[in-house]
Amino acid sequence: MNKKKINSAIRILRLAEKQAEVYDEPVEVAYSGGKDSDVLLQLAKESGIRYRAIYKNTTIDPPGTIKHVREMVVEIRQPQRSFFEIIKAKGYPSRWFRFCCRELKEYKILNVCAIGVRREESTKRKKIYTTFENCRVFSKTEKTRQYAPIFDWTLQDVADYIKDRNVRLAAHYYNQEGKIDFKRRLGCMGCPLRSDQGKGDFKAHPNLVKAWLRAGEKFLAQKPESKSNLIYGGDVYNMFFAHLFCKHVNEYQEIKSPDLWGESFDTKKFLQNFFNIKLL
Repeated sequence: MNKKKINSAIRILRLAEKQAEVYDEPVEVAYSGGKDSDVLLQLAKESGIRYRAIYKNTTIDPPGTIKHVREMVVEIRQPQRSFFEIIKAKGYPSRWFRFCCRELKEYKILNVCAIGVRREESTKRKKIYTTFENCRVFSKTEKTRQYAPIFDWTLQDVADYIKDRNVRLAAHYYNQEGKIDFKRRLGCMGCPLRSDQGKGDFKAHPNLVKAWLRAGEKFLAQKPESKSNLIYGGDVYNMFFAHLFCKHVNEYQEIKSPDLWGESFDTKKFLQNFFNIKLL
């Protein structure tokens, strides 16, 4: 156990509490249901600060997440519309157009917030989180003072703390033998920001493919004059295939171009074989 890092994290949480007192509010503990947020919640308890642990329901987190959130007695904030309702209105999100995040989790609740972000997680986070404190601007009228108590923790620090405090994690982190796999990351299923663009989530949960297809089909039906309908010929299988397997529209169009025999690539058949499911 790295006691210096634990003590530093607690000091940061107490600094956050002092800032929150200016607004006569508790510190918001941003809780995702993931291992880092479980560490953050435990640290908040140990620090003795006044806080509100809040989980923003994305409606597309892995099975068992909501159950874990309730077991941890965390407040659940519901979105105005679910992830699939957003797809019906806007189509599929992409690495460059993640409109779903803004609606489902990137919005202000309290003026001071503690987050379980760690710099080690990605190159982008190393650049952003150079210190434990920053101002998160959501819009012209919404901004929050954020504190990252474990911003300098390593994965090993997190694992050691969880083992030492006997912190219970969400079901997502346990393998078939009941052991914790600390390398797993909890997040929206099918997220295009994953290294595999979400393919692993769809393979593990085939019904998720059908849910995305149903929502995408409704989007195409409601937007007959949309660019998506023009590009994909109003075919949801084409749209889903391009979303998941193509880096850009030109790549999709090249794949779909008729071969020497005038036959076009069958996206529905491909999806059925790749995910080992039957599609109507």
